[in-house]
Amino acid sequence: MSAPAATAASAPGSDSALLEVDGLYTHFELRQWGFLRTGTVRAVDGVSFTLDAGEATAVVGESGCGKSSLARTLLGLHRPTAGSLHFAGSELSSLGRADLKAYRAQVGYVQQDPYGALPPFMEVRRILAEPLIVHGIRRRAERWQRIQAALEEVGLAPATEIAGKFPHQLSGGQQQRVVIARALLLRPAMLIADEPVSMLDASVRVEILTLLHRVQQEHRLALLYITHDLSTVRHYVDRAMVMYGGRVVEQAPVDALLRHPQHPYTEALLSALGDPDAANAGRPRPVPGGEAPSLIHPPSGCRYHPRCPHAMAGRCELEPPPPDFRPRPEHRVACWLRE
Repeated sequence: MSAPAATAASAPGSDSALLEVDGLYTHFELRQWGFLRTGTVRAVDGVSFTLDAGEATAVVGESGCGKSSLARTLLGLHRPTAGSLHFAGSELSSLGRADLKAYRAQVGYVQQDPYGALPPFMEVRRILAEPLIVHGIRRRAERWQRIQAALEEVGLAPATEIAGKFPHQLSGGQQQRVVIARALLLRPAMLIADEPVSMLDASVRVEILTLLHRVQQEHRLALLYITHDLSTVRHYVDRAMVMYGGRVVEQAPVDALLRHPQHPYTEALLSALGDPDAANAGRPRPVPGGEAPSLIHPPSGCRYHPRCPHAMAGRCELEPPPPDFRPRPEHRVACWLRE
């Protein structure tokens, strides 16, 4: 499967970034009858960014934009088509089986659906013991000590009572707390939370996001928070990246992105919220129509141009904008309007 060469654009961040993603492509071949190639899904298409230790970054975009494919590539569940991934200075593609296992212990994963993330026929105690056994924690007493500490840290007490229950005996919020406890068991350096509250009742979403923020701050974890909802990012992350059609179209410190969006798609997302910034409530932005682009047959040029009210004929239709226009300090945007 072919992909364009990795871009040379540098991503923002320090020289000591924990995670460095440069020109990442993750494409999937579509096949019929197992052998006839019928197309390619360009799920992640030239993404670059860095994530420092202790930094929280949100990846925002509508369904089908490539957010979850990016997360699964970072977890090592999908093989990149092109580009590079460095974690703590090591290139992930060069890791052997043992080193890849050690890397996965350093990355905690909080899934979207707690109902599907927990094996239904295992008690919580056994669910949490599994990753400890896999990663060499053989002493039963040490495993229980870690399980008890993790459950109490996420607000599930008494741990002895919760540990003996099956997932169906817990509420949705309690199940997601178990998922977070499992992600913390191996004392990771980074958490990837993929839409961690989208399957929960509105009444518990803030509780779960506040919990994630607290453990991220206390353990100084790098956090990649994936969401379609810009309204949840302001109080929980340092930076935000907006994805559209497999590409990052804008990234900036979260307050700057919400107050001064530079890409028309970011403006459209904010308009759909009714603008979370009360200071801008008197400046309505139009919400464009149309559908998200196909990742099998994406538009030429700027992926957003068929829906963009500011598209320039001939330019936006034909030339993909580079991802690193800088209209403001620490602000990067892929839009010809900001050239």
